[in-house]
Amino acid sequence: MAESEVLSNLMQIRAFCQVVDQGSVSRAADELYRTQSAVTRAIRDLEQALDVPLFERHANGMLLTDFGKCVLPRARRAIAELRQIPLQLAKLQGKSGQRRGDTEPLYLFNVRRLQIFISLCKTRHMQTVATLLGLSQPAVSAALKVLENGAGLALLERTPHGMMPSLAGQDIVPNLRRALNELRHIPADIAARRGVLEGMVQVGALPLGRTRLLPQAIIGLTQRYSGVKVVTNESAFSALASELRSGEVDFIFGALRSSDYAADMATETLFTESMVILARKGHPLLGGAVTQAHLRQARWVLPRAETPARRLLDNSFAAMNMPPPDPVVESGDLGIVRGLLLGSDMLAAVSARQLEHELESGELVKLPLDLADTHRAIGLTFRAGSLLSPAAEALVAEIRKVCS
Repeated sequence: MAESEVLSNLMQIRAFCQVVDQGSVSRAADELYRTQSAVTRAIRDLEQALDVPLFERHANGMLLTDFGKCVLPRARRAIAELRQIPLQLAKLQGKSGQRRGDTEPLYLFNVRRLQIFISLCKTRHMQTVATLLGLSQPAVSAALKVLENGAGLALLERTPHGMMPSLAGQDIVPNLRRALNELRHIPADIAARRGVLEGMVQVGALPLGRTRLLPQAIIGLTQRYSGVKVVTNESAFSALASELRSGEVDFIFGALRSSDYAADMATETLFTESMVILARKGHPLLGGAVTQAHLRQARWVLPRAETPARRLLDNSFAAMNMPPPDPVVESGDLGIVRGLLLGSDMLAAVSARQLEHELESGELVKLPLDLADTHRAIGLTFRAGSLLSPAAEALVAEIRKVCS
């Protein structure tokens, strides 16, 4: 999420949810300990900011419009993420029980304050955050003080390496990010309700899908919907999983992980793929039988140690009663793998789809040797219970299409 992005006012979102829950402004005002005029003004300002009517006013209460029904799921999720934070902080302090004050952390209901804290966790430098957000350093310091007073704990610690998030700070950052990302999707949800698909999709792109399949899907999506922007993140799965949990990535496309590794994620298998051994055109091992001696003497470029692909390869070589190769190069970057294969007599074990173009052109060739038990499930990974934006749903549909 862009730090300068203008998001809905959280106090207005809170008032909106209460009016929905209570059915009227007067009952919502009682619940919020606010005047009826203050709640009415909050709803009016939110409607003006979003440029849609959220309620139909009736003598017997406030009824949601279709636009209000569109906004409500995101609004509820954002509020729920913030209300969870006092419980998490209480647990860190060894406290138990739940009071009304614990479920209404008003110190968190300020978008700019949350953006400041998230930026501090990222940059670790107060003046940098002030510059990024167009604020003074005292304003940044004051926002942090309000958050820490509300939390009752230090959220950032000054160290020789900058301002590092404390244990409590680390614990609440994912909730804050998810809350802000829910708000970020509201305008796109409203646009989709009007029949216009727009907004940003942030997709985690693992190596297998990003050379051909994902580009094809992005081309199809952006040709059909000019208002959609796609941002890809090519980090390792562990980093992408962290981003997915915080809502910074909408979904991940590539090799699926086991449920033991990602129990809080949902997966969808699109196809399965086995690994193959590739070499350059004209490689000395082509044109004849490939023996174990050849494989032992070969110079290899392999996936990084401890990755699922590398473990599959090690097991496959073990099944052939030979030790796994000791690679000259370990890399998950397909550009590097391609360059090494084309420029030397190295061998690589990868999915055929990862270098499909080079295989079709004849630049690279499969060695006539099967790698047993190296099939992997390839597909989509989502955060369990997440609500995709309309643009993300559309990209998922395009990915399913190109993989079918």
